[in-house]
Amino acid sequence: MATHWFSPPVYVKTDRPGVTYGCNNVEGAAEELLKWTKRGPKWKKAVETCMAAMEAEVPTQDARRAFEAAAKEEKMFLTPV
Repeated sequence: MATHWFSPPVYVKTDRPGVTYGCNNVEGAAEELLKWTKRGPKWKKAVETCMAAMEAEVPTQDARRAFEAAAKEEKMFLTPV
């Protein structure tokens, strides 16, 4: 399966203290979303959008925007340095 890249990366907190993740592809975003314990409406939309992007049904930038929105909703988003 091909990796579906997007830019710029979305930086999020990880489950490891002090470690951040700069996500730059749909597959990484989907994996990260599944690790989160908080799952609000924007999380659900991000998962659905990532799946659609992997099937080439929507542009990868749509998945990036949905992932960033979910990260902000769940307080996982980090402002790039």
